[in-house]
Amino acid sequence: MAAPALSSSATNVMLAIHEKKTAAVDLYHPLRNYIVSNYSEREAQNLEDDLETLKQMRNSVERSSGADSLPARRDLLQNYFKALTAVESRFPISSDKDHVNSVTFKWHDAFKNKHKASQQTIHLEKSAILFNLGAVHSQIGLTFDRSKVEGRRQASHSFIAAAGTFAFLRDNESMKAAIGNSTTVDVSVECAGMLERLMLAQAQECVFENSIAKGSTPGVCSKISKQVGLYYEEALAALNVAPLTQHFDKTWLSHVQLKAALFHAEACYRCSLELHEKEEIGEEIARLKSCIRDLANAKKSPPKGAAAQILDAINKLEANLKVNLERAMKENDRVYLMKIPLESSLPPLPAFEMVKPLNMNEVLDASREKLFASLVPDSSAKALSRYTEVVDDIIRTQAEKLQQGSELARVSLKEMNLPDSVLALEGHSVLPKALWEDVEAVQISGGPASLDGELQQLRDLSRVNHELLVQTEELFQKEAAEDAQFRCQFGTRWTRPQSSTLTKNLQERLNRFAANLKQAIDSNGKLERSVKDNMALMSILDRRPIESALPTLAKPIISMDANEDAIVGTLKQSLRQLETLGAQRAGLEDMLKDMKRKDDILPKLMTSTGSYDDLFRKETAKYKHICEEISQNLQAQEQLLLHIQAQNREFAGTFNIEDYRAACEKCYKQIEAAIAKYRENKGNINEALKFYITLQDAITSVKQQCNDLVMTRSIQCREMIEDVKRQMSGLSFQDGKNSNNYNYPSTGHPQRTSSQQPPYSIPQPPPPYRVYPPSPYPPQHGQQPPPTGGYEYGQPAYPGWQGLYYNAPGQQPGSFPRPAYTFPSPNPSSYYNKP
Repeated sequence: MAAPALSSSATNVMLAIHEKKTAAVDLYHPLRNYIVSNYSEREAQNLEDDLETLKQMRNSVERSSGADSLPARRDLLQNYFKALTAVESRFPISSDKDHVNSVTFKWHDAFKNKHKASQQTIHLEKSAILFNLGAVHSQIGLTFDRSKVEGRRQASHSFIAAAGTFAFLRDNESMKAAIGNSTTVDVSVECAGMLERLMLAQAQECVFENSIAKGSTPGVCSKISKQVGLYYEEALAALNVAPLTQHFDKTWLSHVQLKAALFHAEACYRCSLELHEKEEIGEEIARLKSCIRDLANAKKSPPKGAAAQILDAINKLEANLKVNLERAMKENDRVYLMKIPLESSLPPLPAFEMVKPLNMNEVLDASREKLFASLVPDSSAKALSRYTEVVDDIIRTQAEKLQQGSELARVSLKEMNLPDSVLALEGHSVLPKALWEDVEAVQISGGPASLDGELQQLRDLSRVNHELLVQTEELFQKEAAEDAQFRCQFGTRWTRPQSSTLTKNLQERLNRFAANLKQAIDSNGKLERSVKDNMALMSILDRRPIESALPTLAKPIISMDANEDAIVGTLKQSLRQLETLGAQRAGLEDMLKDMKRKDDILPKLMTSTGSYDDLFRKETAKYKHICEEISQNLQAQEQLLLHIQAQNREFAGTFNIEDYRAACEKCYKQIEAAIAKYRENKGNINEALKFYITLQDAITSVKQQCNDLVMTRSIQCREMIEDVKRQMSGLSFQDGKNSNNYNYPSTGHPQRTSSQQPPYSIPQPPPPYRVYPPSPYPPQHGQQPPPTGGYEYGQPAYPGWQGLYYNAPGQQPGSFPRPAYTFPSPNPSSYYNKP
């Protein structure tokens, strides 16, 4: 027999809850005064918009719910509750003189309007708002058309939300509102629990109606219906005990009682249909008899105010039960002849819970609430500091574990010479990092091949310095020859000092430069021989890549069991797994840092009304899974390293790693020796370059002084020749009587006419000649250029440069003598001083 659909009249009978009523209350001025007295007037002005928003919300709550649509009313209550949570964490509202003590909340009981409660605590306000939110959800549930599938689904969701709201009220605010204060019964723990069960019963009832509509099996429908009856039974039990007994209207008690009996019978009826299909006729008959008896007892004394639709549904269900019982008994008597079991031996019908209260923690979470966000109480700031210390300790501990794990892997691989040994087998030998950096520095600077070019620079500089010395010496010789010629021509009348007297110091310096240059040339030869003799050793540094100079690791010539490839493959796979674990640790460390950066619990601290320790445990729990992953990673690495050690021993024995390592060490020492010899030769060449450049500057300076001297002597020579000629012609006889010495006119004012020509052409000094080779290295930071007048350096790198530096007696190191040339004259103003 097919299962008939549940009477449509019965489905329309469900309960909704009316909202609580309240009296007007002023929140704006008390809260503003508190901000001014505890913070500042400026802070109160900054929070003016927040105060106005809170005031408007409270005024909207005071209005009747009929003024707004139900969804708008629901949203208003949710937002106001979150605003109250923000207010609670920042404004202490109580009768204490230091608190906000001028606010009193008044609320009436939703089921007995004459009962009301007044409190100076925010918990009564929050309890009432939660109650009204649950009531609005229940009212929304009745607005859907439950004759359609979608309407029943939406209605079920609304009742689930109402159940979740009442459960949130029971668990979070009911006890706080009742502590030490008078409150109404409707927001008590018992009433909130009863309303939660009632809303769940109606949500499960919608699910049962949908199951019948879509043709679910009788067994499934029986389980769902049984749970509906259980929910109603739990609500009925709460209504029959204090403080709810005598508090609700009799129609509520009648409704819940009949609904419980109806759905228990419906579950029994659906179960009997399933038993009939399975031909378990004996149990079917026993359950039908029990169900008919229970319905008859429920009808004997029906509660007052019972809905006619529910009674009609019970009568129809009773009639169906009797028809099925009569049919089952006839079939059993004629066909099955089964024994009817006792009612007491029947197991309880199973139930299937299809609905659960909606979790309202996220819906009513005020951690993102922006109202009064700038007000941070001292207690919240201290709690945040404590939490930060806890998180920092977690991060630090886990970071240390990760670093220790990475260091352990690095050291273990280094001890086993991995993965270098495996890379060497593939032809990719690797130098130690420090040695590779030294080789790279040598190659960047040009390598040993560049030393030949630098030696050529030394030869060019030596030639240039030699040419400068020769040019300067020629100037001295020419000037001395001219002076000797005129001295021979004029005899005693030629009274100016001899050239050898004036140029003695400069000549001595040139001689010393020549000696130094000769010694430097000898040192150049030694340096060239050193580079040539060691070029074969240093040539290894020019190998690119340098790893190609290292020995190679090859398979054994004679294979014993031909499993070399398997050994290498297993080891490489383990190394890849180890690398993967290392990358995973890096990701976990980044994840920890990112979680800490985003972990801002100040809003939750501000809205928390419970113990901070409980909140800390809840918030730090999110780090638990990362800590577990870190622990698992380190354990996996520990086991993997043990496997790699065993695999590496087998690998080393198969490929004779010890001989390979010895060959590598020998090659490393050869490269180190080549680097040392290169640096030695490079340093000596650099010292030589500095010497030649400094010597060139010094010779150029002497040459310039020689040019100045020759020019001055030429001017004086011309003037003296003119004076001597005047004496010889008698034109200056009287002047000769008045002076025994010659008065040389100033070099800047020669006394001759434009038609006069000098007796000989005055040689012009050649321009200074300097050659600076490009330096192979940039100047070091803070290094000063060598002085132009002299040179002095520290001990050279190459012993051949010893003794090449010169300073005149009494001269300070690093300076060069600058002699003054003074020629005697009767008139002191005619002296020519060369600086």
